[in-house]
Amino acid sequence: MQVKSMHFKATSSMKLNDAVLQAAMKKTKGKFVDGRAAAVAEIDVWQDIRTHAASLRDRVINNLDAYLIEFERNATLRGAVVHWAETAEEANAIIVGIAQRNAAKIVTKSKSMVSEEISLNDALEAVGVEVVETDLGEYILQLAKEPPSHIVAPAVHKSKEQVADLFEAAHHRPRTLDIPSMTREAREVLRSKFLGADMGISGANFVIAETGTTLTVTNEGNADLVTTVPRIHCVVTGIEKVIPTLEDFATLIRLLPRSATGQNAANYLTLTTGLKQPGDLDGPEQMHIVLIDAGRTKLVGSDMKEMLRCIRCGACMNHCPVYQNVGGHAYGWVYPGPMGSVLTPTYVGIENAGDLPNAATFCGECQVVCPVKIPLPDLMRKWRERQFDQALRPFSERFSISVWNAFATRPALYAASTKIAARVASWWGGKDKLITWLPGLDGWTDGRDMPAPAGKTFRELYAGRLSQPTRSDRS
Repeated sequence: MQVKSMHFKATSSMKLNDAVLQAAMKKTKGKFVDGRAAAVAEIDVWQDIRTHAASLRDRVINNLDAYLIEFERNATLRGAVVHWAETAEEANAIIVGIAQRNAAKIVTKSKSMVSEEISLNDALEAVGVEVVETDLGEYILQLAKEPPSHIVAPAVHKSKEQVADLFEAAHHRPRTLDIPSMTREAREVLRSKFLGADMGISGANFVIAETGTTLTVTNEGNADLVTTVPRIHCVVTGIEKVIPTLEDFATLIRLLPRSATGQNAANYLTLTTGLKQPGDLDGPEQMHIVLIDAGRTKLVGSDMKEMLRCIRCGACMNHCPVYQNVGGHAYGWVYPGPMGSVLTPTYVGIENAGDLPNAATFCGECQVVCPVKIPLPDLMRKWRERQFDQALRPFSERFSISVWNAFATRPALYAASTKIAARVASWWGGKDKLITWLPGLDGWTDGRDMPAPAGKTFRELYAGRLSQPTRSDRS
């Protein structure tokens, strides 16, 4: 997927003026935010589970090599072939090679954000393999030739009218706006692809070290057909998805659907362990598991390692006021919202994603709702500090911060300057006491007026209050 994160400002401005997107985003606010709140309220020990899950993910990160080796050993014992890919290019070469060696013509896929990272569809299509996305949202976007705008609900930005147009053009059937009819239409079209696929590709929400199992959480059941019907099953996943035991998964699955969609349970849990055995009615004859680094090991042992806890629920973006207004495509790569503002600079370079760590109000909502307690505002702040240190922000911004630092670290100078600033700002507000324009801050004042200060600093007002007699003194 092409990186367009460097265009965040321009793209977000366009998205704010996109009426269809704005209508779609308003609907999702209530659905995801209110749904999560209701689902979380059902569990009295929610905070205890979050604490335990964060500790579990930290234990994995601190011993990542050991758990990955354990997983490889147990998966291999059950007939799977485990491949290691350091880069996206290596991963694509491995998967394309598997398809070509087995003369695969049709590949069905269940939703996988890692496959979006590495642009797997493009790599397969370049060698003549037909790739069919089977998650309904991903299928819609494949017809539209668009990337996902959300990691859980990839087509959340689309209206039903837009989907109806896509289906009419692709399926050559009468246009309908009835949603059940549209989903049935997609199901009928995809059924032949499921049955005719030579190879199925799935992601994995988790891979389990003790059993060599890969595990996918879905609501549509398409992952079951992708992993069991084709003769070849290929799992594509990041190395950080490993967890020690099935018992640990039982903890994480209590958090994942509630945080993602407000469900107390996911509709389908697809666990795949090894090959089809004698007597089995279904299952693959070959199973390949591609474990991808693609920048993840850069986080291990760094001050950003807490980001590897992420279980890809999307709660941070659902609650982010920036994402709620500009949608996912504005972020310009696979991962939008607060999680993307940390991950994208890591994976593609801060020089290619400079606006993302700054695309936040730092309200802290993302950290509050994160099921594994990732301190997202702190991590974004660290990226901001690195940008400043490396002179990657505009000179005017760096100069302003340097000036602020010079005043803020000198109390006497700060006190004197704020006295002057308070009085000038009060005068600037005029008779309406509103500041409608400020030099250098037109990005703020173009869309809002700021109340003018009272003409005195907080310290002056507070000192004046202390000097006033209390009620008991007056009596």
